[in-house]
Formats: sequence, C-alpha cells, structure tokens
Amino acid sequence: MNRRAFLTFGALGTISTLEASIKIFPDPVCLFPKDKYLSYVDLNILKTIHIKLKSVQNYVGYGHYNYISFDEVLFHARNVPSIGVFFKTELEMMDRLFYDDVSQYGFYGAKTTNKITTKIDPKELEKIPKSGHYIFKGKPLADYKRLEKDVGNDMILTSGVRGVPKQMYLYISKILNLNGNISKASKIIAPPAYTYHAISDFDVGKRGFGVANFSERFTTTNEYKELIKLDYISIRYKKNNKDGVRYEPWHIEVI
Repeated sequence: MNRRAFLTFGALGTISTLEASIKIFPDPVCLFPKDKYLSYVDLNILKTIHIKLKSVQNYVGYGHYNYISFDEVLFHARNVPSIGVFFKTELEMMDRLFYDDVSQYGFYGAKTTNKITTKIDPKELEKIPKSGHYIFKGKPLADYKRLEKDVGNDMILTSGVRGVPKQMYLYISKILNLNGNISKASKIIAPPAYTYHAISDFDVGKRGFGVANFSERFTTTNEYKELIKLDYISIRYKKNNKDGVRYEPWHIEVI
C-alpha cells in the first residue's frame, strides 16, 4: 500500500463512541520548557490510536504483533468490529510520527525504515523459545546464540524484532506516559522509522531482573560484565551518544 492509499482508510468513518468518550485535557504543563510537547488535541488522537493498536495486538497475539505490517493492522481494524477502523485524523497522526524530521525533537539517529508500510518477512525470522520475541536470521541470530554460550544461561532476550506498528505502539505509549513530551520520549525510545530493531538489533537482560533490565542497574549484573568483554557485538547507545538517545547498556548492536 502506498502512502496516499494509507491515508485514505477511515476517511468515510464517523466519530465512534470510543472517541467521543475520550476526555479532553488542557494543554500539558511544560515541565521542560525547551522540549517540544504535543497539544491536547494531538494527545487525544494518540489515545484512540493507542487503544486500537493494543486491540490489534490482543487480537493477533503478542508474538505476531512484533513483526506485523501496517497493511495487516489496517486490515484487522476494518474487519474486526471490536477494534474499529482508523479515522483520517489517526492515520495522519501516525503518518506524521513516522515521516516528520525528528531532529526537531533532539533525535539524530539514522533512518532504518523508509516506508510506513514496510513489511518484515516472517521467513527471515526465528522465534526464541519462552521469550515471545523473534530475531533476524543470519548474523543477528548467530550473535545471539553465541551470547547464550558466552554470557550464560541467565541471559534472556527481552526484545527482538520490531516492525513499524510495534515501534509505533511503544513510541506512542512513551509519549502518553510523559504527558505529551515528544522530545523526552524520542530520547528514550527511537521514533518508528529509526529503530534498529527493525533490521538487526535486539535487547538482552538477566533472568529474574524484571524492569531493571531496562535501566542502568543492568550494568551491575554479571551478564553485562561478560557481554562487554566480547568483540563480536557492541552496545548501540553508549553514554553521550551522537544519536541523542539515553544510555542503553542492554541494547545489542549487531556489527
């Protein structure tokens, strides 16, 4: 599906009960004046998008949603009444989040995906047992299997392949959690067109360490201390990296 066709879906819809029920909040309080914030109108559009994307994830399953394409998302939205069609304003918002120049938000990384409708071929993926995640075959998978041997049995895969819808869902979630601060969100999670999870990278953690795997506390684990000794992988987002992203010691760069 091309970009113009993508934006036409939902244009004939009327306002749903779901959208009508969303509470309108005042413009967010800008705690960080230099950061860019979305308006209350945009935030309410994001809320309805977030609900629908989550409904698609629940419908197709967590694992499948990791690599699902936007064409598939729109298909399910049109054909599953419990999800509901995406309206023009929602499609325009997702298009904007994907195609906008994100350097205005302080993110300076390279674009990894050029089209919002880019598809990931499931034949190029391998599902990692007991994780719910996939890794690209080839060097990413070979590196992960080497890590399993070199780092130890307590190393786990915490995030693997992410298609555009999955990254869009995570990005929107972060923006909403930060009350519309899109600048701060873009430093915590790559915008949808810029994630290396779409082409190669993956995240690892320590078994039983929970959400601490996604914090600097991960550097205190034996797993981290072992993996940084290895020369066949690297940490994608080191401290003070040029991309403007926070330090992510758990994010494995496939080199």
